[in-house]
Amino acid sequence: MLTIGLTHYLIVAVVLFCAGLYTMMTKRNAIGILIGVELVLNSATVNLVAFDRYLGGQKLDGQITALFVIVLAAAEAAIAVGICINVYSNLGTVDVDRASRLQG
Repeated sequence: MLTIGLTHYLIVAVVLFCAGLYTMMTKRNAIGILIGVELVLNSATVNLVAFDRYLGGQKLDGQITALFVIVLAAAEAAIAVGICINVYSNLGTVDVDRASRLQG
């Protein structure tokens, strides 16, 4: 019978991190970059919870820290969507290369 251990969670976290990094590096669209950032934050959350479960015992430090990462990701997404809406209303696109014209 197959039991899921720490290694399985770490492999999922590495796949999420690599997918997020690849997405951030290849997308020119601000929404695509935002999705990549969310994938990287999710990989960190998976690592926190997995290490807390398999190495930390009963303290719940990983779960509490993961909750803070989730709150941080929600705040980051809200601010980024607001910035994307502003860029789209000024330029008609969310291409990050064209957004450099918005310097103060």
